[in-house]
Amino acid sequence: MSKIQLVVFDMAGTTVQDKHEVQDCFHRAAQETGLDADPAKVTAMQGWSKRLVFETLWKEQIGAEDPVCSSQVESSYQIFKKKLEEHYRTQPVLPTEGCLELFSWLKAEGIQIALNTGFYRKVTDVILGRLGWDRGLDKNYVGSANSVIQASVTPSEIYNNEGRPAPYMIQKAMYQLGVKDPQAVIVIGDTPSDLAAGINAHCRWALGITNGTHTREQLELCPHHGLLDSLVELKERIAGI
Repeated sequence: MSKIQLVVFDMAGTTVQDKHEVQDCFHRAAQETGLDADPAKVTAMQGWSKRLVFETLWKEQIGAEDPVCSSQVESSYQIFKKKLEEHYRTQPVLPTEGCLELFSWLKAEGIQIALNTGFYRKVTDVILGRLGWDRGLDKNYVGSANSVIQASVTPSEIYNNEGRPAPYMIQKAMYQLGVKDPQAVIVIGDTPSDLAAGINAHCRWALGITNGTHTREQLELCPHHGLLDSLVELKERIAGI
């Protein structure tokens, strides 16, 4: 059985505190552009590329064949981006409970850390900068053993901006960090799409964290390899291998 070499974490709701601010920015952008964004549908698509969420909802509302569909998607998305960037530039940005403790433990164990997200690169960079997690990353967003994290991947670096639940962001992090065996990789996130991406990448474990944007009851309905109430619990899981 392969030794764990890499843990791929989601950002908002998993390693970065999220008290539904992202959803709030999304719903305000939808309201301003006339999009009917049912909260339950939006919650179900959390973790996706945000542009894809707008595209999906606009197609449902007016039809993909409508000549204004593309412009409506772009209008909603641009307003969302403006609100989201303003939020992360001006409001507190904090790690989640147990996150820094877990990062330190993984580093001591020689296990690499990668972050992936449904955010695009620009806002991801704002968050990384506010937390100081960008220190030591090169132009390809790859760090060293001395960096806080060893890689950051967003849909912006994937062909056609295809994020979760596709496995490509996880696979890119593996490639960048020289990890060949998905059974040496753990994926952890707080949404169904995080779990699906880990399973689609054939990782050792796709674990859900229940103190983020989704409850234990919601995540229990999705395929997974385990649910954690706190990131601190991951140490015990890995130590038990």
